[in-house]
Amino acid sequence: MKRRISILAFILLAFGLTACGKNDGQATTGAAVTVQTESSQEKKTENNSGNEKDQTTSAATEAVPGDKSSEKTDNTEKKSGTLVVYFSATGTTRDIADKIAGITGADVYEIKAAQAYSDADLNWNDSDSRSTKEQNDPSVRPEIGSETISLEGYTKIYIGYPIWWGEEPRIMDTFVESYKFDGITMIPFCTSSSSGIGRSGQNLADNAGSGNWLDGERFGAGASEDEIRSWIDGLL
Repeated sequence: MKRRISILAFILLAFGLTACGKNDGQATTGAAVTVQTESSQEKKTENNSGNEKDQTTSAATEAVPGDKSSEKTDNTEKKSGTLVVYFSATGTTRDIADKIAGITGADVYEIKAAQAYSDADLNWNDSDSRSTKEQNDPSVRPEIGSETISLEGYTKIYIGYPIWWGEEPRIMDTFVESYKFDGITMIPFCTSSSSGIGRSGQNLADNAGSGNWLDGERFGAGASEDEIRSWIDGLL
């Protein structure tokens, strides 16, 4: 009898331990699931927080009032304050104009004739050539083919041209009569093989009717940068 009771007690004890083991395993598993779930939620919260930070940073990086880094720059449209305007039928005056621009850092504007001048047009030995006829008639105003230019922002303009028959080409008169030069210092320069600047600068000033016109300078073909620089320095 005692033996049976001992066996029965043993069985009951073994059954109780097994049940406790199962319960402990279930509790451990449940805890693991809970921890894993909480960990996932924390990661999710961290990710959301990170996204919010990124969005905040991105929003802050976008245009901020007064932030120069977010503003568009228009340096390519800014003017130097000095402009070189020139007309050149053969390239001689262009060479001088480019050197002046290089020395002064000026912007450049070329006056182009709507109807380009041919070699025959420039034949000064032909009394019927186009240029001869134009120069013999001070009222002629050849049409300019270049796009118009805004002079706003310029305070100094070097204006160059070749000497034709002792005067400025009539297309130069077309130009100065087409613009207002109030508040601008105008500096004529010309090119020729032998003739001086003559009255050409004064003619332009009279036809312009505005601007502060200085005495001009004549240059021969291929004038050096040193020669041109010396003249510019003398204007200061």
